[in-house]
Amino acid sequence: MSRLHAFGDDALGDLDAVGLVDALHRGAVGTREVVEAALARTAAVDPVLGAVAHLAEDRARAEGRSPRGGFFAGVPTFVKDNVDVAGMPTQHGTDAFVGAPRRRDGDLARMYLATGLVPLGKTRLSEFGFSPAVEHARQGPVRNPWSTAHTAGASSAGSAALVAAGAVPLAHANDGGGSIRIPASACGLVGLKPTRDRLAQDVLHRSMPLRIVSDGVVTRTVRDTAAFLREAERVYRALHLPPIGDITRPGRHRLRVAVVTEGAGRSASPEVTALTRATADLLADLGHHVEEAAAPVPDGFADDFLLYWAMLGALVVRTGRLTYGRSWDPSRCDPLTLGLDRHFRRHVHRLPGALRRLRRTSALSAAFHEEHDVVLTPTLASATPRIGHLDPGLGYDALMERVLAWVAFTPWQNATGDPAVSLPLATTAEGLPQGMMLGAAAGREATLLELALELEDAVPFPRLGGSAGPS
Repeated sequence: MSRLHAFGDDALGDLDAVGLVDALHRGAVGTREVVEAALARTAAVDPVLGAVAHLAEDRARAEGRSPRGGFFAGVPTFVKDNVDVAGMPTQHGTDAFVGAPRRRDGDLARMYLATGLVPLGKTRLSEFGFSPAVEHARQGPVRNPWSTAHTAGASSAGSAALVAAGAVPLAHANDGGGSIRIPASACGLVGLKPTRDRLAQDVLHRSMPLRIVSDGVVTRTVRDTAAFLREAERVYRALHLPPIGDITRPGRHRLRVAVVTEGAGRSASPEVTALTRATADLLADLGHHVEEAAAPVPDGFADDFLLYWAMLGALVVRTGRLTYGRSWDPSRCDPLTLGLDRHFRRHVHRLPGALRRLRRTSALSAAFHEEHDVVLTPTLASATPRIGHLDPGLGYDALMERVLAWVAFTPWQNATGDPAVSLPLATTAEGLPQGMMLGAAAGREATLLELALELEDAVPFPRLGGSAGPS
């Protein structure tokens, strides 16, 4: 396998974001040299990875000279190219329109950057976030730094690839069907999808009939994810949810853990099933009560979620001119987006029932979590595929069969609104990271973070070109 990273003896070293904050406070490094190091690393790896959608070097250097306040002041980052950042276009991974620079930050970017993070630019995603791999007909794929012949996952592919390769310590991601957790699994990162409404969102995501999208970050360490959520909560607090607080150490309580290796009618591969059971054994060795269980996922869930997903594709295709302006040309959408539009038009009569059933999943999950504190599943049902396996040019039917076979576990928490985290706890026979996913009841991010810290202590996460564990 051809691996690629930018870790080296510069101002970033192999520090995670919390470690970099400490180095900045001690004066061991300065914000200007940190930003320059991140720009240099990005320039070194992106020609191969293809992760950057828009680079904002002038803005990054200006903020490096005079960083705004906040815990992460001076820490470089990227923002996924489906949220609005002032001065940068929002292109959504498509050629179907020409995005102009936005006049102001969207609600998510305003909250995100209020933590002090310095944006270097925006990262690539699959078209409108629909595919779990980025394979663009013109721009090419986003490649995995662990093996450049493999996909980085999606839709937050660019963010995950750059964090795994060491260009920045953390980056923005969002998740409407697994798009934080999928690339985290593929790239060996921590990817936590927060509870619905936990963080501020742009109007596009909060106006959905069923709000399946949650924003967050991909990181190399649990403490970075915990610190980001703590700082985000200081900027924006969802009052109807229990606070996460400052999670810095493993929890003391032993948890009831349900192990599930079949999701939405699809079983994990034999290899991934064995890796999941090995993680279950680790949890049992740590003193948690572990038992196999059937997930509360009803028959037909995959069909209902696909129909909702297809509705979003149809809305893009049918209202694109109103949303994206005169340059909108739906014929330039990729075959997956157009296939979702066709799927929706064929099955539109089923939408009211599908929406009712999807909304009921929250109650089903709440009942399940009265018996189980945490559910353990693989993040993805099989090993990370090579570039080309999820190419939209395959045609809608062939591609969708492959997508649903791989992404069998993640959509559940998008429907329920529950939090879930992918952790790099396993490695395939081919030597690629394989994420394990922990889910909890709505509002229980603190439980997931405490357990994730415990697991990270027990099995330090692998890192490309750097030492394992927090730096």
